[in-house]
Amino acid sequence: MNIEVINKMKEIAGEDWVLSDLSQMAGYLYDETEPTIRPKANEDCIVVKPQNALEISEIIKYANEKSISVVPRGGGTGLSGAAIPLTPSIIISLERLNNTIEIDEENLMVTVDCGVTLAALIEKIDKHESLFLPVHSGDDGAQIGGLVVENAGGVRAVKHGIVRNHVKGLEVVLPTGEIVQMGGKLLKNNMGYDLMHLMIGSEGTLGIVTKVIFKLYSKMSNTMTLIASFDNNKDAASVVPRILQQGITPLAAEYLDKINIEKISEHTGLKWPLQDGNAFLIFILDGESEDELFGKSERIAEACESYNALECVIAESSKEQRAILEFRSKVYPAFCDELVETLDIAVAPSLIPDIIDDLTEIAKKYNTITPICGHVGDGNIHNMILRVNGEKPPYFEEIKLEMLQTAMKYGGTVTAEHGTGKIKKKYMGLQYSDREIEIMKGIKRVFDPHNILCPGNIFDN
Repeated sequence: MNIEVINKMKEIAGEDWVLSDLSQMAGYLYDETEPTIRPKANEDCIVVKPQNALEISEIIKYANEKSISVVPRGGGTGLSGAAIPLTPSIIISLERLNNTIEIDEENLMVTVDCGVTLAALIEKIDKHESLFLPVHSGDDGAQIGGLVVENAGGVRAVKHGIVRNHVKGLEVVLPTGEIVQMGGKLLKNNMGYDLMHLMIGSEGTLGIVTKVIFKLYSKMSNTMTLIASFDNNKDAASVVPRILQQGITPLAAEYLDKINIEKISEHTGLKWPLQDGNAFLIFILDGESEDELFGKSERIAEACESYNALECVIAESSKEQRAILEFRSKVYPAFCDELVETLDIAVAPSLIPDIIDDLTEIAKKYNTITPICGHVGDGNIHNMILRVNGEKPPYFEEIKLEMLQTAMKYGGTVTAEHGTGKIKKKYMGLQYSDREIEIMKGIKRVFDPHNILCPGNIFDN
């Protein structure tokens, strides 16, 4: 990077907060996108660690003046390549914006800096006797700003929705340097276009989120976990909409196939409580009393039995519940050495049995398997494309395209959680018309007329 740029960044953020040597920057060039599919990072970059929105604003204004790309970076836990610089860039690490966690008990809100990790935020709120934040994506190391611009999902989305459903306000540095407030501690706001919700899920292309206001909820005092096994995925997935129709909304409804169960057990030594079956459901319930939860669990078990469940087991103790959640959390570690990519398609929940069947048949066509798990209660599943002899298979592009086209056949989406980023942008045309894509590009141009912020995310230009 040009010495003039390096000196300017040191002037803005301080000499101790600028990294220009490649050996120092290595951990800032990639996110957690699988190495087999991620693009190569441009190494002609500089990492700056500003301490507040004002310093970010100065960096952005300078970048506009000099036509330098800017890539904001949170915890680096993304899976779509959004934080990987493709051109010589100023990488803005937001790790120092991590001081504020202000709980407003009267309005049931929490204001938090973008660089605070999800783990730190949950730890703070968990100390409160009566308040609860449902947001919980897959990685506690994710930073709050990243969760917002990626519109993260997670296992609790069945009952409480995704990140978008809980954000009430944002502080944002725009790509032209202005610092603006979007939303606030309001439950209703119908003035003009909703710019805040454009920012949520924008993957770093429309602005840099520096502060977030989340809505909080009343904490339920009891939880319970129920697991059920089935002979086939059709029975397992078909029962979930029936349970929801009864007015029972689990905190989470997770699906695991037998391939996952066996692989996790082999990889970790953990024991899965159910012996029989090829498809498994995990229901997590919360409520005010144990009696309420037992009543719901019994109704779920009855519904599962009506769909030919082989076994239903209730985990009452916190130890038993933690063991089941730990088992579920080991899906990625169990497969990571064999993985090319984990897809995150979604369809209407009632169509889950059909798409699982189709994905399985596509895998058979290529003489492979595709382990499947996911958030079956909201229609979002993760199916894996595996390596062959340790390498990306020659049919990778073909099998991936067929799987994504299958999601489109059912009116689904290419990505429900991970985002478009740089990995899935070439599939935009599967889901959107040329006119819809042009409108999105137009929005980008309005926010970022010089295209300095995360160029290469979502669109090629």
